[in-house]
Amino acid sequence: MNLLNELAVQSFCFRNITENQSVAGKVKEIGLERVEVCRVHADFHAVNDWKDIVKIYNDAGVSIVSIGVETFDGEDRDEAIFESAALAGAKQISCHFKIETFQKAVAQVKSWSEQYGVDVGIHNHGGYMFGGCPDIINYLIELGSPNIGLCMDTAWVMQIGPQRGNPVQWAKDYRGKIKGIHFKDFTFAPNGQWKDTIVGEGTLDLKGLVSELESQDFSGVSILEYEADPDNPVPALKSCVEKMREITSSLSV
Repeated sequence: MNLLNELAVQSFCFRNITENQSVAGKVKEIGLERVEVCRVHADFHAVNDWKDIVKIYNDAGVSIVSIGVETFDGEDRDEAIFESAALAGAKQISCHFKIETFQKAVAQVKSWSEQYGVDVGIHNHGGYMFGGCPDIINYLIELGSPNIGLCMDTAWVMQIGPQRGNPVQWAKDYRGKIKGIHFKDFTFAPNGQWKDTIVGEGTLDLKGLVSELESQDFSGVSILEYEADPDNPVPALKSCVEKMREITSSLSV
């Protein structure tokens, strides 16, 4: 499987653009045709309004492969998020859980995932947040398996430190449980502060990760993310796409 052929971009990269028609245009401008839509650009509880947004992307030739990152906290109203994902034909919902409500929420989400046929990936948002630590991720996946797995954010994996935060090792450890991947890269200052950079030009072993995923015939959603330059992310995102193209081409030789 060539990951580039299935690559999407997270709409949060375009968070300073409010109109979905413009976002769809930016997706095409960077050379992609798939998107993960976040809450900046849609209210997934407003299903009728969401239908109009889905049409905007469909008419522009952009497929919605995932929505998120959503937070599930045990509220019945969150079933609408699954209805929205199914309406769009999305394969995944990326999500967070909260320490106060995860026991109820995981059971709900697992049931809805089965009902609507949409997988759920827990987004690891760094070591400072519930659901960012491998021990907690393992427990949550155990509770929700096989419907709930991991949405691996490669930059936030690295943020927890090199001993436990190696994305290539995570790809091996969570084989068969990864529902989606956010391809994102950080550089780190001596004090540990992180900074977004072009994917593959920072700390991430992009070639090693892509090689491992292709050896597994990875079939989850692949999502590019670059959070810097919110007023004009297109040049950097084009470079990210080109870097992905360079890596995948080198591995196919």
